[in-house]
Amino acid sequence: MGDGTAPGGPSRPADESAPGDERVLAAGLGAAYAAFALVFRGPKDRFWQRMTRTGLALGSLALAAEPELRRTRIRPRDVAAGLASAAALHGVFQVGDRLARRAMPKGDDEIQAMYALRGLRPDAELAARLALIIGPAEELFWRGLVGKRLRQRYGTWRGAAAAAAAYGGAHAVTGNLTLVGAASVAGAFWVAMDALGAPMGTLVVSHAAWDVWTFLVAPTSSRPTS
Repeated sequence: MGDGTAPGGPSRPADESAPGDERVLAAGLGAAYAAFALVFRGPKDRFWQRMTRTGLALGSLALAAEPELRRTRIRPRDVAAGLASAAALHGVFQVGDRLARRAMPKGDDEIQAMYALRGLRPDAELAARLALIIGPAEELFWRGLVGKRLRQRYGTWRGAAAAAAAYGGAHAVTGNLTLVGAASVAGAFWVAMDALGAPMGTLVVSHAAWDVWTFLVAPTSSRPTS
């Protein structure tokens, strides 16, 4: 996928996905939603362990279901494009953070609740989990599998919109409306890149870099977490 071709390669026309494709998609989404519920509703002190296991499971499912994902390579142009897009998305979140704090009654507290999770494990460990497992796995699953199959089913942009909604909806179980909004924005950003032909290597770099930078290096929150 790092060869500059559009993720997923040649696709069927809209509404011509095979029954097996739809079964895999439905099963994958069901598993993802159940896993996210366990991750966010389980004991807080094991959050990162559950998140990592979920990433490994969903990423493995994507690799098994979409053989071309196994050929993903990260090349210099993927690194450059991925870092540039991550920086652009970080800028969007800097603005969105301020708007959320002003417009949503619980916005500040909900943002702080997410940043408080960084205190559960050492920063170096979290950076490794985010950059090497969680970020890449989310791209393989949500864009490489879910996004591809929804575009095959509904067409490029209707499918992309459905994929973005599916990603944001998976976070609804948190009860954190600010997080749902943030996930929806980030998901829409990466879905749009995918639909426009960004290779999987670029998406992986973008997601991993954005996760580490926004969560650990330069949080949008200016208030220290407890």
